[in-house]
Amino acid sequence: MSKHTLSVLVENKPGVLARIAGLFSRRGFNIDSLAVGPTEIAEISRMTVAVDVESLALEQLTKQLNKLVEVIKVVELERDASVQREIILIKVRADGQTRSAVLEIVELFRAKVVDVSPDAITIEATGTGDKLEAFLRMLEQYGVKELVQSGMVAIGRGPRSITDRALRTA
Repeated sequence: MSKHTLSVLVENKPGVLARIAGLFSRRGFNIDSLAVGPTEIAEISRMTVAVDVESLALEQLTKQLNKLVEVIKVVELERDASVQREIILIKVRADGQTRSAVLEIVELFRAKVVDVSPDAITIEATGTGDKLEAFLRMLEQYGVKELVQSGMVAIGRGPRSITDRALRTA
């Protein structure tokens, strides 16, 4: 199995997310990460789906996605040819004795403190999954009280846009 990132342009209509997720579920594929949001065109949403499948299964999955009426375009984003990011919010124990050490780690990873209380700090960090995992490992020793992580968002490098290509072929 290998990790793949799909960028799926879909019509911005109710029920589309459920149909796409249902397709993955019916085929027995687990979605590792899913992020959905509007694009620069109000009628189109972009789904970024990270999935761990074999190449042949990915090809079949892509063909099945393309058969759905609401799907406009499916593109696999190669890791080297795209920018991929996640965001994480972490609430870490930080009392008077540990606060400075936690803040050093925040600075080292170019993260940002977004809330402070007498015994905890909430931190926002953005980056690749690997960077965020390393950040979490560094903070674990202080006690992670709460954590929330977004799905991956990704976009191709360079001037080309899959939205432009999708509209020309539609």
